[in-house]
Amino acid sequence: MVTRKTEKPKPSSTAHTHEPDAKRAPAGMALPEAMNGKASQAKAAVGDKPVFAYIASLPQPQRAIAERIDRLAADALPGLERSVKWGMAYYGVGDGWCFSCGAFASHVKLMFINGTTLDPVPPVTPVAMGKATRGVELASLDDIDEDQIVAWMRQITAKPGVGKRSVKK
Repeated sequence: MVTRKTEKPKPSSTAHTHEPDAKRAPAGMALPEAMNGKASQAKAAVGDKPVFAYIASLPQPQRAIAERIDRLAADALPGLERSVKWGMAYYGVGDGWCFSCGAFASHVKLMFINGTTLDPVPPVTPVAMGKATRGVELASLDDIDEDQIVAWMRQITAKPGVGKRSVKK
C-alpha cells in the first residue's frame, strides 16, 4: 500500500484485467491528478448499476483496483449498498455511507469516513473529505492488502455511517 501523503504512487508496470467482459474506458478519458472534491464526472445515482457503470468506465489499472475493492466489499459485507456520489463509488451497510473508492490519474483512493476510529488508522489523510476520514492510495493490484482492507471495511460498517440513505431498489 502506498502510505505517503505528499508523493504520488508510481504506476504499476503491469496491467491487470479483473473482469474480461468489462467495458473499455472511452478514448482520451482523463482522471484527475489529485483529490479535488470530485474523482470523475460520474453522475450521482443510488444502486449497484451506477457503481458498476462507473467502475467499468475507468481505465486500467484503476478499473482492476476498483473491481477488486468492490468484490472484497460485496464478499465481506452482507447487506452492502452502493451509490455514486461526488464522482466516486460509495458503500454502506445500515444507516449511512461508510467508505468510498475513487479513481485518479495514478491511483485509486479507498477512503473510510470516520477512519480515525479504525485500528490501525489508515495512513492517508485526504484533502476535502472531512477531518476524520482516512484511507489508502492504491497504484496497482499488488498494493491491496486484502486482509487489512476487509478488516477496515468490517470495522467501519459496524459504526454509524454518514448521511441518511434513501436507497431505491
